[in-house]
Amino acid sequence: MATGSESDDDPAAEQERPAHMERRRWPREPAMRKERPPHASPALEPLRFSTQDLPPAEQFQAWRAHMAPLVDVHLPEGKSPEDGFLAEQTGWHLGDILIVQQRAHAHRYIRDQAMLRSSPIDHWNVCLQRSGQAWTEVNRRVTETAAGEIFFMSLGSPYRGRTTDTEALLVFLPYEMLARDASLLQSAGNTVLSGSHAELLTGYLTGLETNLGNLTIEEVPRIIQTIGDMVVAGAASSTRTDTGQNQANMGLMERAHRYIHVNLHSENLTPDVMCRALGISRTRLYQLFEASGGVLNYIRKRRLLQAYADLSNSADHRPISEIAEAAGFEVAANFTRAFIHEFGLSPREIRRTMATQHRPAPAIHSTRRSGKTIGDWLALTG
Repeated sequence: MATGSESDDDPAAEQERPAHMERRRWPREPAMRKERPPHASPALEPLRFSTQDLPPAEQFQAWRAHMAPLVDVHLPEGKSPEDGFLAEQTGWHLGDILIVQQRAHAHRYIRDQAMLRSSPIDHWNVCLQRSGQAWTEVNRRVTETAAGEIFFMSLGSPYRGRTTDTEALLVFLPYEMLARDASLLQSAGNTVLSGSHAELLTGYLTGLETNLGNLTIEEVPRIIQTIGDMVVAGAASSTRTDTGQNQANMGLMERAHRYIHVNLHSENLTPDVMCRALGISRTRLYQLFEASGGVLNYIRKRRLLQAYADLSNSADHRPISEIAEAAGFEVAANFTRAFIHEFGLSPREIRRTMATQHRPAPAIHSTRRSGKTIGDWLALTG
């Protein structure tokens, strides 16, 4: 089967996989950390998830719970939870970007419309496939990714797929970070990037991965800018030609997202005002945000995510009531209930966690009462 090609294969079909998955440390994680200059901030601290120390029968359920905020995962046909399921992730927060080193046994995954309506996750995702193969379906088009290839997609659209035993480097970028190029990036969605720009991005991420444990906070902004620029360049060189209507829809969605981002804390951020600013009808506006559960639901989630980031920022000393008001909640109790529903912790708990960590916001992560999940790791990316 040709690598990097599109096919009509059923992504949920059973795929033969190796019987054993190697249990070893990440090969690209440095064994020793280099000496830092005395003035440099502490190195980034990794987030870790692993099923290795769990009883085999509990391993897959732990993986499923960890991934639940992003995708619903299933075992391949013929496999049982009693067979065991080895999976591990090491996550690194680089400002608004989350980089995840992942190794996992073969599985199927799906992110459907229902999940999109209840999820604040609408990131861009880059997957550098280290080993194994994956097949991802978006809008009835399946794209295969093989070892050594780099795959790009939007998490703001429904998809499903399957993987063999794989090792991969995942990069998650907030929608707003690259909103200026949203039309281009949507056109390149569900695509294996190719050409010289893709090769440069692969080389850069490979070099970055070997130094994740040595990075300092001061180095992060330049890295963020470089990754963003290289992703856009790689997408531009791999973009397919779409119909004029699809391009128009993506351009309109980009304008709508940008408008919300710029006016996030405005009291006048309402559907009627947005319709006038964008020059569209209410029906058209609701169609654009249907997958997100409606425009008001999308605005609410973006405001809660901003409140989360504000509460986690050690330099932000505003009272919680003021942050709640900026998020559009006149009653503090309503803000607290909505915040707990979204993140599993109260605003005070998030601020208290920050106070005890003594490190800058980019390296902070939340902890749900049910444990750390990929959703927690993504909560501060934008």
